[in-house]
Amino acid sequence: MSEAKSKVLQIIDENPVTVFSKSSCFYCTNSKDLLRDLGAKFHVVELDKTDDGSAMQAALKEINGQSTVPSIYIQKKHIGGNSHLQAMKSELHTLLAEAGALERR
Repeated sequence: MSEAKSKVLQIIDENPVTVFSKSSCFYCTNSKDLLRDLGAKFHVVELDKTDDGSAMQAALKEINGQSTVPSIYIQKKHIGGNSHLQAMKSELHTLLAEAGALERR
């Protein structure tokens, strides 16, 4: 297994919610904004700000078949990208609560 793939899998494993993103990506910003608006705690990996970001993005494609960002995981399950996250808006609060990923307000 490649180092990048191991790193990606470890990040997914260690965080209830993970967003693999790029800092200049509009769809990534929309996804992060939605999660913030719901009060979610989530881990972000900005692939364009990470030395091995290209290798990590290739590893994500190998793992889940998706080559684009954002690539979102909740409880180690690949949710998909921004359109998938937006489509699940009504069930997200429950998923985030089950993952223990909601900030106490």
